[in-house]
Amino acid sequence: MSKRNNEHNSDHAAHHSKAADHYDHAANHHREAAKHYKSGENERAAHHAHAAHGHSLHANHYAKESGKTFASENHQK
Repeated sequence: MSKRNNEHNSDHAAHHSKAADHYDHAANHHREAAKHYKSGENERAAHHAHAAHGHSLHANHYAKESGKTFASENHQK
């Protein structure tokens, strides 16, 4: 494998790892939001729902970055 491929693979791995971490955080916040909504703590629930949304945006960003890197690699061939 060439040095360039190793660099791109490292980029892909980093993007996917960061995306997965943010999706995990989002899932945890969604669970907390559900728990607080069930107990009637709407303000706390809304806080966690908003945090979940933010983590989802970050996760999508990293997933897109990996896709852009992949497209660039294949376009140059």
